[in-house]
Amino acid sequence: MTKKEQERLERQRIKLEEERERIYNMKAYERIYGDRKYICGIDEVGRGPLAGPVVACAVILPPDEEILYINDSKKLSEKKRESLYDEIMEKAVAVGIGMESPAVIDEINILQATYKAMRTAIKNLSVTPDILLNDAVTIPEVEIEQVPIIKGDAKSVSIAAASIVAKVTRDRLMAEYDSIYPGYGFASNKGYGSRQHIDALKALGKTPIHRNSFIGNFIN
Repeated sequence: MTKKEQERLERQRIKLEEERERIYNMKAYERIYGDRKYICGIDEVGRGPLAGPVVACAVILPPDEEILYINDSKKLSEKKRESLYDEIMEKAVAVGIGMESPAVIDEINILQATYKAMRTAIKNLSVTPDILLNDAVTIPEVEIEQVPIIKGDAKSVSIAAASIVAKVTRDRLMAEYDSIYPGYGFASNKGYGSRQHIDALKALGKTPIHRNSFIGNFIN
């Protein structure tokens, strides 16, 4: 083995050790509540877009499983999110998804719709959690113990896993909507208010997946 190859392997070893240390630190809350059998992370995506549903996810990871490179979904590339999504779905003890439509968002407001999607995600788990680690919120009408963690998707592997699954689930759905409602750029903007999206709203009008309570400034 050449000196350059040895140096390359050493750099790889150091990076791997650093990643394992980062993941260990992201399990701090999971260790704090390690006496509970099922620790569930919860997060949502899609509170801000002009179109599409809000999607929540609940994930229970096995305590002895290591999933490297897991992080807040916003800090990951689309390719990395897709790869981690597959790994999470394969290794998780349970995954639950909940989503609420634009019609529900318009009816009860985005915050209440988000809470409703989170409750659905919890109900859709195949096992009942013993404790919930939430990204910054306390979910009403849930009797399970909750721990709201500010910026939780960057501090807890369970919440980060939920953020990844929620993000990939919603992004895939918006890509499907792009083929149904072309011209708005849903595959690329995911329903957020990009220039293309707003221009299309003004030129083409709204679609059935637009949130009426969000688009008043852009249509007559």
